[in-house]
Amino acid sequence: MGGLPEQKLAILRQMVESAPDRVVGDLRGALSGASGDSGLVDVRLLVETEARDRQLRNAVLYPIVPLCVGDGRTERLTFPARALALVWRALRDQATHEVGRAAALQEEFQPGQSSPEPYDVLARRAAKGVRQRNHPKFAAAADLAEAARPDGARLLADCLDMIPILRTAVGRLPDWIQRVTDEDAAVARIAYKDTVAIAEDAGPGFFEMLGAHLPQSWMILRLISAIMDRPPETYLAGSELADFGLRVLDSIDAGLAQVEGFDSSGGMAAVRSAAAAIDSVTAQIAELEGNVELTRQGPWGARVARQKATLARLVEARLREIDKAVRRVLPTTQVRLGRTTRDAALLTQPPAAAHVQTAKTLVALAQEIRGAANHGGFAATRTQVMEALEAHLDAFAEDALDHLKQGDAPDPAIARALLAETADLLAIARDRQSAETLRRRLAAV
Repeated sequence: MGGLPEQKLAILRQMVESAPDRVVGDLRGALSGASGDSGLVDVRLLVETEARDRQLRNAVLYPIVPLCVGDGRTERLTFPARALALVWRALRDQATHEVGRAAALQEEFQPGQSSPEPYDVLARRAAKGVRQRNHPKFAAAADLAEAARPDGARLLADCLDMIPILRTAVGRLPDWIQRVTDEDAAVARIAYKDTVAIAEDAGPGFFEMLGAHLPQSWMILRLISAIMDRPPETYLAGSELADFGLRVLDSIDAGLAQVEGFDSSGGMAAVRSAAAAIDSVTAQIAELEGNVELTRQGPWGARVARQKATLARLVEARLREIDKAVRRVLPTTQVRLGRTTRDAALLTQPPAAAHVQTAKTLVALAQEIRGAANHGGFAATRTQVMEALEAHLDAFAEDALDHLKQGDAPDPAIARALLAETADLLAIARDRQSAETLRRRLAAV
């Protein structure tokens, strides 16, 4: 079979060039084994060429790449993904020799050893091109950035100018985020000073570009704190960097809303979602408290105090639902022993599926949030609830087993069903070994 006509290849090339990086990567993987059919081979070569070109583009413009997403219209500093593609194509048209040098460097690049100067030459040329609009594709990229946000073209050019300064900083981010030493802080301060020299308002862009490379954007507070020597909230809240702290505060509020909307009948999907929100809220509160000097009367400190109280209230309310939910599944009744009374397992009704789901969901949530309990302010309540739960499960299991052994269970099938649910709850609340022990004991009766 012959290859594809040039007209069809041109259409495919245009489609591939406009596709997101992820789609190009998926296509490359899907076509990696294409052979025999010359049409498919043509497509594979086209996709591979585009993928390699994007790898080079992303190496050259690495610090700014995560900021180029979608149409660029977000509350944070972002640019249209297509603007990045246009900037690179303008460089390929206008700086063929320099792009060739960058491609040669990419083949043998060693982080920390190779000089990135061929990359940086292209980044500076891209900044100049966007400012001067000296190529139709640079002009188109500037227009897209301008349409996405006010002054977008200038901001895009400024960020392109920052690339040589931030390239080394981005490479050191993983170490900096783990622990910022005095030497790291000094290096980061120099990079920040050099960035602000590009433009007076370039400071936020410096942190935006670095934050875009972090697993969680709020981790940038650690670097802000290191550069500014753990600033007081009044200073940071009144500075051009205030938005970074306000975003964290708003993100905490969003997480609290997610915790409040927890569906106690939603099973493990609801548990994972709520637990992740609780972990995120406690982590972000810890970031603010650890990296900004807060006071209870300050604009941020007072808000954080309210958020911590809200988190503890919401979680404790869910924890206190556990006893009632479990007793719906494993009910007890009062029996008199001489002058005293005690709880005894009530073995007359089979467990309702809806009640079982709610009980397991709540108990699973209590276990999933144990790591956040101390920071979240609900550790004492959780400990108290879990101790009472385990005591109830143990007592119910012993009483129900005793009734089965004695042969006086009202309905042995119901008793066994209730003990099976007891084992399942033990597996969630304590461990699998306790649950298996109960199941073996039940099988032996």
